[in-house]
Amino acid sequence: MKPTNWFGIIALYTVLTLLFVYFIPKSSPFSVFKMVFGFIFIAVVPGYCLINLLFQEGKLDLVEKAVLSVALSFSVAGVSVLFLGLIPIGMTTTPLAVSLSIITLVFAFLAFLRKRKLQLQSAEQAAEVTIEKSM
Repeated sequence: MKPTNWFGIIALYTVLTLLFVYFIPKSSPFSVFKMVFGFIFIAVVPGYCLINLLFQEGKLDLVEKAVLSVALSFSVAGVSVLFLGLIPIGMTTTPLAVSLSIITLVFAFLAFLRKRKLQLQSAEQAAEVTIEKSM
């Protein structure tokens, strides 16, 4: 998947989750969307972005990515809650959603930059090989 598409999907999912969390009331029949999007956002997305930042494409298979995504997501959420408990803002829905969104988008942006750099390097290497073969 292209880095721009990947980053766009993560950013869109983050924005949709924030919109669902803030604008769907608890008594609404659509609150199921709020719970599903929120759970996936907390349980998978931050860890998946961190995995894409730390590991190269093809180094991990699907099962390893899934397990690490969940484990790292809960770790990131736990550390975020720990720090929110230490500052005067407190641990409510708004600071938690905003902090996890910021962390996720930072991880996603850094992974986007890394993927873009690796993509450019591989394109340069392919061009060099082509030039060497033509000579």
